[in-house]
Amino acid sequence: MDLRWSCAGCKLPGMEPPEMINAGDLVLKRWEPEWAPEATAAVRESLPELKPWMPWANDGYDLAASRSYIDRSVESWAAGTEFNYALFTTVGDVIGSIGLMTRVGPGALEIGYWIRTPWAGRGHMTAAVRVLTRVALTLPGIDRVVIRHDAANLASGRVAEKAGFVETERLAVDPTTPAGSGTEILREFKP
Repeated sequence: MDLRWSCAGCKLPGMEPPEMINAGDLVLKRWEPEWAPEATAAVRESLPELKPWMPWANDGYDLAASRSYIDRSVESWAAGTEFNYALFTTVGDVIGSIGLMTRVGPGALEIGYWIRTPWAGRGHMTAAVRVLTRVALTLPGIDRVVIRHDAANLASGRVAEKAGFVETERLAVDPTTPAGSGTEILREFKP
C-alpha cells in the first residue's frame, strides 16, 4: 500500500483508544488543558533538539502555543482523527508527547513523538512507542502502524528501529524544517 496517501481528518469508526496507558516507568495520558504550562516548559527546554525537526518548534513557542496544541488535541480526539498523549514519568514529570494519527489512510495509524531533552537517550521514547503500537494494533480496523521521519533525523530513526519498525520506503519531499534532508523514511512495525 502506498503510505503517501494522505487523509487529514479521516475518522476511523469505533476507534476508542484508552485515555491513559501504563508503560512501566512511564504513563501516557490524553492531553489536558491544565498541563499547558508544563508542556511549554518541556518544549522551551528542548528547543535546540526540536527546532531542526519540528516545524512548530521555534523561539516564539509559548504558553499560547501549548494551549492551542492541547485544544487541537482535545478536538482531534473527539473527532477520532488524532489521539495525542502527554508522556509522564511515574512521579508526574511531563517528558514529551506521543500520538496516533489517521492521516496515512485506511487500516493504518501513524505514530509521532518527541521527548524532553534531559530524558532523551534513556529508552523512554522507545518504550512509549512499543506500548502505543501494541494499543494501536488492538483498535478495530487497524492492521498497520507506521512512523515517518526525516532521513537525517537519526535519533527518531533509532527509536523506530528499537521499537520494531523497519524501513519500507523512502520519499523525496520538500524539507519543512531547517535540518530537513529532502528524504522522508517510512517505517512499518514488523513484530
